[in-house]
Amino acid sequence: MAGLFSKGARSEKVAAGEASFVPISEDDFARRVELLDSFENSGLGWFWATDAQGRIIYFSQNAKDRLGLSDSDIIGKPLTDILQSDDADEMGEDSDGERPLAYYLGARNSITKLPVRFVAADQDFYMEIAGKPQFDGKHRFCGYRGSAKDITNTRQTQRDAKKLAQYDALTGLANRHRMNKRLESMLHQYRAAKRVCALMMLDLDRFKQVNDTLGHPAGDELLKQVAARLSQIFGQKGEIGRLGGDEFLIMLPDIDDRGELGDYASRIIQMVAQPYSINGSRAIIGVSVGVAIAPYDGLDAEELVKAADLALYEAKGGGRGQYRFYSRELQEGAKMRRQLEEDLRDALVKDELVMHYQPIVKTSDYKLSGFEALIRWDHPDRGFVSPEIFISCAEDIGMIGQIGEWALHRVCEEAAEWPVELRVAVNVSPTQFTSSDFVQVVQRALQKSGLAPDRLELEITESVFAGDDLLTREIFKSLKELGVRLALDDFGTGYSSLSYLRNAPFDKIKIDQSFVRGSTEEGNNNSAIISAIVSLANALKMETVAEGTETKDELELVIKRGASHIQGYIFSRAISHKEALERLQKGELAYEPKGPERYRADRKTVLRKIGLIHDDHRYIVTLRNISKTGARIEGLLDVPVGTDVVLDLGDGQLAVATVRRSKKHVQGVEFETQLISDGADGLCTRHRVSPYDIQAAGRPLAALPQDAYGMLSGERVLSIPLFAQADI
Repeated sequence: MAGLFSKGARSEKVAAGEASFVPISEDDFARRVELLDSFENSGLGWFWATDAQGRIIYFSQNAKDRLGLSDSDIIGKPLTDILQSDDADEMGEDSDGERPLAYYLGARNSITKLPVRFVAADQDFYMEIAGKPQFDGKHRFCGYRGSAKDITNTRQTQRDAKKLAQYDALTGLANRHRMNKRLESMLHQYRAAKRVCALMMLDLDRFKQVNDTLGHPAGDELLKQVAARLSQIFGQKGEIGRLGGDEFLIMLPDIDDRGELGDYASRIIQMVAQPYSINGSRAIIGVSVGVAIAPYDGLDAEELVKAADLALYEAKGGGRGQYRFYSRELQEGAKMRRQLEEDLRDALVKDELVMHYQPIVKTSDYKLSGFEALIRWDHPDRGFVSPEIFISCAEDIGMIGQIGEWALHRVCEEAAEWPVELRVAVNVSPTQFTSSDFVQVVQRALQKSGLAPDRLELEITESVFAGDDLLTREIFKSLKELGVRLALDDFGTGYSSLSYLRNAPFDKIKIDQSFVRGSTEEGNNNSAIISAIVSLANALKMETVAEGTETKDELELVIKRGASHIQGYIFSRAISHKEALERLQKGELAYEPKGPERYRADRKTVLRKIGLIHDDHRYIVTLRNISKTGARIEGLLDVPVGTDVVLDLGDGQLAVATVRRSKKHVQGVEFETQLISDGADGLCTRHRVSPYDIQAAGRPLAALPQDAYGMLSGERVLSIPLFAQADI
């Protein structure tokens, strides 16, 4: 204490040219020293002092001992080099970079309860300091005198509480509050810097089934493993958060390439779909992904989250296990889906659901072996609605069991009318399969219709194994006791385990159409996969069905690879029960393959108006078909081969192309950069017109309008058009 409060120290000059302090009495000084020594030794607090230049001239010995420092480590050093204001947000929030301690010292203001961090120690050490500037009798500044106390433990408690408020306790990921705050802050900064940010919203498929069959602790463990897999995919490239339940959010700064984002989404879907081991049980789930990008799809957090949520809604409505990019059309699609959900509640009552039947033929002679029953919804206003759409609706509104039971009864009744005793296959959803009365439902359908059990084949996907193994085995056993047949559907598309085939009494394996299509292309491994599946099935004395066979070269390949049965458009689409009954009554059991000679990369038939830009003119043409590499357009007369154009596909999608074929009003163009999948059946460009470029053209910054090119081009003066428009 003598260094700060000694009589000599009080009377000596602090720096050259400065006045002395007024001395105090010996007794008063002794009492003060005793009192302050007692305070320091108690550990309740310490003292510090600086000279007029802000250099430390005193620091309590207990504090130096606590930090393992000597006088040479601290005395004479600027206070701001030793103590740093504790204003940096250790939870990762943005900081304005201000250092209040330096501000106080520079302004010579009093300091009260200011948290600081000791920066010279190899440890986390925090103090709360107070201090007052000192002036001599002539009002000249002499430095600071202050106190400090250790708040390290308190600070740690505060940090833990803060972390708890911002992070999900189960997975360790950021929670909804933190993600919203981070996203809002990030987008605000990125708008000023003209940067982009992608947002991915995830929702787990079939998670409720795991919770219901294995229990909530298993569900919690599953969420932890999902979080770990997501972290493995992205590492430090983005921030991952759990919004609650089975919803996740991923922020990816500086990415607007939809090809790259589609690759990420595909990898998420692939990784999350791998089996999970939970307390000795096996669980299989899926995930749907919605993608939105700022500023293209929204400027602020609320707008961007809404866009990603709409894209996710569309992905789930498309059959789950898929991803979607946000587009302006999704708003209308979401309204349509909500209306479909309402209409579906009345579909059974109004007898709008019907069964169609697709033939399954024997490879050996192309004769009919049986049918697969496929449900259709004959909507009074929209016509036939794809089961990929309304089945997911049925799952969401809890009608899948009711619809599945209706389908079983209807199929058994109609198959019992056939004059030929053929087998009929019915798809069974995982939810329906694991219901408590599923075996009884099958038994009632057989008894009521009088259909022989061995004519009924239940098609089951591997996702039924995502629950209680013992329950699944018991259901299989009960079904086989009824005498029905079992088929493993979509084999090879997920993460199939051979233990399924060892433990489950399947009679047939269906080779998914994704392996059949494109199997004849050079360098494609699908043919080898087909051979492996067929060999496995033969070893287990099971039949095989090659689904989705459409072309003659595919037919030749699957026959050569040994598939025992074939199903696909090469023989027939699904037909109504009336058509199937008429064919059977005529004895027409043999089919002739009818279809293209060779597989051709997907070229999607469309019919819509788009823009075509040449020089500074934007023509309106009709898009007839489109693929990843090119398109067919109609509407301009005699465009020379080799002409460079830009197709305006809408929503800011501009595709640079070259005319490769031209005849009168029809042109075939080749894209400079291939289009990519939009996650559904459509195609899209990797990049779009940037809202920042539109802003630079004098427009307010906003999400992409429908006519982004028009906003970008403005009111420029146009030259005489080179091509004449044809009236199509």
